[in-house]
Amino acid sequence: MANPYFRNLPDFEYVNRTPGASRDANDYIAVKNLFKRGKLREDIFQNLAFFEKYEISNDDRPDIVANEVYGDPTLDWIILTCNNITDVYSEWPMSNSVFDTYVLEKYGNYDTLYNGIHHYESNEVKDSQGVIIFPKGLRVGIAQSVSYFDFFSNLQINVANISRPITNYEYEENLNNKKRGIFILKPIYLNVVFDDLEEMMQSEEGSTQYVSETLRRGDNPRLYQ
Repeated sequence: MANPYFRNLPDFEYVNRTPGASRDANDYIAVKNLFKRGKLREDIFQNLAFFEKYEISNDDRPDIVANEVYGDPTLDWIILTCNNITDVYSEWPMSNSVFDTYVLEKYGNYDTLYNGIHHYESNEVKDSQGVIIFPKGLRVGIAQSVSYFDFFSNLQINVANISRPITNYEYEENLNNKKRGIFILKPIYLNVVFDDLEEMMQSEEGSTQYVSETLRRGDNPRLYQ
């Protein structure tokens, strides 16, 4: 199936500068206008009812997710657009092999990677009735302590150490895993997006580059020579 995103991208005519091109002022070459970027309508993008949560597993790429969700790998641009991802290399979770290579190169050796402490995070602290006094996962100092008064037992409670070390590997793994939680557009709304995209990609009259709704033409310096 042809990718509807690229199918709807308008064409842009540039002066033909390929080897052997003529000096004819009307010699142009048409390309897809990749600078024209489609996006979701704000009323869709801001409404969670249009989306479902999705967890990227293992080494799945955007096209694999699109194929699983929509039955069409060419709809990977929908997956990326819904999550405002413009750079898959930094904003999409790394595959296991790429991740292992990345962290080892970053930290230099296995000892620093697996045993080096990146920072400390808190363990959860609850009172005698299960009420959270101090949440887990906050960055804290080494040997962080907590003191609170427990109204139910009428005692002052001191917890000497709520810190736990986070290794460099854990830190990097957590960063990578956070990228696995994404939102996907529910399949029943795909046609709405396709219709919006078709309208969005049309060129507007009045521009000096306007040729038609689906075509613009760049300035030709040969006309001024």
